Amino acid sequence: MISSFHFLLVLSLFCLFLPSPALYRLWTLQPAAQCCPLGKLSYSSPRIQRTSRLGPFPNPLAYSNLSGCRPGFTPLTCSGHTRPVVDLAFSGITPYGYFLISACKDGKPMLRQGDTGDWIGTFLGHKGAVWGATLNKEATKAATAAADFTAKVWDAVTGDELLTLAHKHIVKSVNFTQDSNYLLTGGHDKVLRIYDLNKPEAEPQEISGHTSAIKKALWCNNDKQILSAADDKTVRLWDRSSMEVVKTLPFDASVSSMEYIPDGEVLVLSYGKTVAFYNALSLELIKTVDVPTSVHSASLHPEKDFFVVGGDDFKLYKYDYSTKEELESYKGHFGPVHCVRFSPDGELYASGSEDGTLRLWQTAVGKTYGLWKCVLPEELVSENSDALYSTAPEIKA
Repeated sequence: MISSFHFLLVLSLFCLFLPSPALYRLWTLQPAAQCCPLGKLSYSSPRIQRTSRLGPFPNPLAYSNLSGCRPGFTPLTCSGHTRPVVDLAFSGITPYGYFLISACKDGKPMLRQGDTGDWIGTFLGHKGAVWGATLNKEATKAATAAADFTAKVWDAVTGDELLTLAHKHIVKSVNFTQDSNYLLTGGHDKVLRIYDLNKPEAEPQEISGHTSAIKKALWCNNDKQILSAADDKTVRLWDRSSMEVVKTLPFDASVSSMEYIPDGEVLVLSYGKTVAFYNALSLELIKTVDVPTSVHSASLHPEKDFFVVGGDDFKLYKYDYSTKEELESYKGHFGPVHCVRFSPDGELYASGSEDGTLRLWQTAVGKTYGLWKCVLPEELVSENSDALYSTAPEIKA
C-alpha cells in the first residue's frame, strides 16, 4: 500500500516537470460549507479555504518565464453556469472584500468573491432566464430580473428570497438606490417602476414614455434622476420627483449596454460598433470610439485611464481613454462576450459570455493580486526544493 507521504512525493515530482506557467487551484471545504444548502450564504464564516502549499508551487496561480514575470494574460475562469452569461455586477468594497453577481439564461444567478471568483452561492427561485442582476453597495442585498415576469430581491448574506415583484412582461434590468431602500426595474412592458422596499405591499411608481422594451435602467445624480436605454433606439434622462423626461438621445442603432460612473458623472454607452461617452447630467457627448466588432458591452476603469470592450468576435479590447488608441486585444472566451465590468478597485475586470463562463482579467499583468502572483525563476526553484525535501506538505488557510 502506498503511504500518503509517498503519494505526495510522487505528485511533487510530477508537478516539478510540468511546463511553466502552471495552474494549481486546490480547495478544501470546512464542515460548515459541506452542510450549507445551495443558496444559503455566509460571509462571517468563510466556507472555502485555499491550500497555499501542496506540491512544488505555493500559489494558486503563478506565472513565470526565464526572464521574470510573463507579460501575458492568464484569466481566471469561473464555471458553473450552464447557459450564456448575460449580465454581471460588482458590489462596493466592504469589510469582507467585494463581490460579483452574474445573471444567466439558466435561471440561476450566482454570487462569487469578487477578487478570486470563488463561488459563494446560487440564488434559486426563478422559473426562467435571468436577464439582469445587481448588488447593493454593501453586498447585503441582491436583485434579479427574469423572463418569468418577476424581479426578486434576495438577502445576499443568507441567500433567502425577500421579495418577489410581479410584472406584466419580461424584466431586463434592476438597480438599487444608494441607500438600498428603492429598486428600479425595466423590461419588455416599456415601463420603468420604482419599488419602495420598506413598503412591499405598496404599488410601485410607474414612468412611461419608451415605445419599445427597456434594456437597462440606472439611478444617477445621487438618485435624483434615472437613465434608461431601450430598443426604441433612445436613451432617456428622467427626473425622479416629477417623473418627466429631461432629455432624450436618439441613436441609429439600439443601445446594447449602459454604464454609469458616479465619479465624474460619466455615462458609457455602446451601440453598433461604437462606444460613446457622455456627461450623465447634461447628456452632452464627450467622445466616441469605433471598434472592429459589434459591441455588446463596454466598461470604463474607475480612474478613467482606459476602458474595455466585448462583442461578437469573442475578443476583449482595451483602449486608452484619453487617446482612444487600442492598447491590446485578446481572445479567451469561446463565444460572443455579452458583458464586461471593472471591479470597484480597478484591479481586474470580469467578462461574461455565450460560452457560459465568467472570466476575471487582471488589469496590471504581473502584479500580485487575488489568486495571481508573479513568481521569479529563483523563487520557483526554491519552492520546488522545499516541497521535494520537506517531510510533510505545509497546509495554510
